[in-house]
Amino acid sequence: MKPLKLPPCSLRIKEGPGNRLVYDALRKKYVTLTPEEWVRQHFVNYLTAFLGYPPGLIKIETSFRLHGMLRRADILVHDRAGEPVLIVECKAPEVKITQEVFDQVINYNFSYCVRYLVVTNGITHFAGRIDSAKRSFDFLDRIPDYETLARTES
Repeated sequence: MKPLKLPPCSLRIKEGPGNRLVYDALRKKYVTLTPEEWVRQHFVNYLTAFLGYPPGLIKIETSFRLHGMLRRADILVHDRAGEPVLIVECKAPEVKITQEVFDQVINYNFSYCVRYLVVTNGITHFAGRIDSAKRSFDFLDRIPDYETLARTES
């Protein structure tokens, strides 16, 4: 798999029937190791090991309905009260981060109304904060650690 601009992490990888599998510690199961999953696993490691996000407050590939269609948020983070506060959209490293990718995660936010959005392909990362009262979106210079995120939610 392609090296990423994220801290290295130790992943449990094994050969499955016809593909490689990676152990997802949050879902507690092996899943197919796709390029997008490679990014997702590294990003979850970054959130938990480096930014202090509690693993128990992170959901992976959470299903929801949008305009009658089943969708999945790659990473959904909750605050300690159980409210969603951050959506992360992961793409494979070779996928460019375009307006279409931002539109996807912004549309997902209609279901969750979080205050923070992140889009990453493992190489390029964009983070932003939504101020619904001002109807604005501001890019951030870094991905907020969990304590910063929790402080702005209270």
